[in-house]
Amino acid sequence: MGYPDSFEGFMVESQKDWTNFKKQDFKPKPFEDNDIDIKIECCGVCGSDVHSINGGWGEVPLPLCVGHEVIGKAVKVGSKVSTVKVGDRVGVGAQIQSCMECKQCKSDNENYCPKQVDTYGAPYPDGTIAQGGYASHIRAHEYFTFPIPDSIPSIEAAPMMCAGLTVYSPLVRAGVGPGKKVAIVGIGGLGHFAIMFANALGAEVTAISHSPNKKEDALKLGAKHFVCSRDKDWAQPLAFEFDYVLNSADMGHKMNMKDYISILNVGAELHHVGLPDGPFPELMAQDFASNGSKMGTSHIGCRTEALAMLKLAADKNLKPMIETVEISEDGCKKVVQGVHDNAVRYRYTLTNYDKAFGKGE
Repeated sequence: MGYPDSFEGFMVESQKDWTNFKKQDFKPKPFEDNDIDIKIECCGVCGSDVHSINGGWGEVPLPLCVGHEVIGKAVKVGSKVSTVKVGDRVGVGAQIQSCMECKQCKSDNENYCPKQVDTYGAPYPDGTIAQGGYASHIRAHEYFTFPIPDSIPSIEAAPMMCAGLTVYSPLVRAGVGPGKKVAIVGIGGLGHFAIMFANALGAEVTAISHSPNKKEDALKLGAKHFVCSRDKDWAQPLAFEFDYVLNSADMGHKMNMKDYISILNVGAELHHVGLPDGPFPELMAQDFASNGSKMGTSHIGCRTEALAMLKLAADKNLKPMIETVEISEDGCKKVVQGVHDNAVRYRYTLTNYDKAFGKGE
């Protein structure tokens, strides 16, 4: 049928056959006064997409269209929308709705709303399952739709919608800035953004990776120092070194967590934004006692942080490292397999949506 009655997307029908995408129609939720319909131009590819479709994070409603790093043009706006007009270039990240009424929503913490709706695979109140950005269009609440600065190309803005915000939010909430020593663990889709943002915020950044061949990229992105975690006793010279350690690798279940705790300054935090398929190694309370440290995690970020992140990226002319792939059944297979195999440096963006879905609204 096509827009506006239905959208079209590349969807996975089985978690056992998670690289097999088929293009099919799906019904969006009913259009409401605060909604915006976006004709998608491109979409970043997130590790969450892979964890969702391959069962790493459990069962999902099928068939499912993933993708929550969406950039496109607003083609329809609701009667109560005030922040976007038809024709604007906008982005949508990993959250598409919240209750807008709870204390979290009223304190720039809507990303922790108990009634939040994820951009794909989550039920709306009417029972419609949200579908993501490997699609012709997406329907989003205006609060979770962000104007994109003119100076940021769409293919670079796309991965900022999730990967960028996921690391930017904890960095700013931790007060990362001048005078702070920060370590970024894992130089991948999340980590390469974390190095850029921590450096742009004024911190002294050390990149920690098990891949020594990523040193050049890390320094180019803004790290002042590089540490290879494959080296024997790599953590010993770094005891009490860092005011904040951000783990962006989704391999926490295989890490020697005590090494990373040991490099924290007194009272500092080891913060995880890479979410693995398995549980962390067993730890004792005593493991945190020698430096009074703590460990935590976070979930994406809020609208205020998303807008500030985009402004910082525009003002500092920050350039993520992006590989583009045309969206198609084969293209979707290539990118999710590439993310699974850690074969991308450092983020895929799916492009050429007009070819796949047509140029009409």
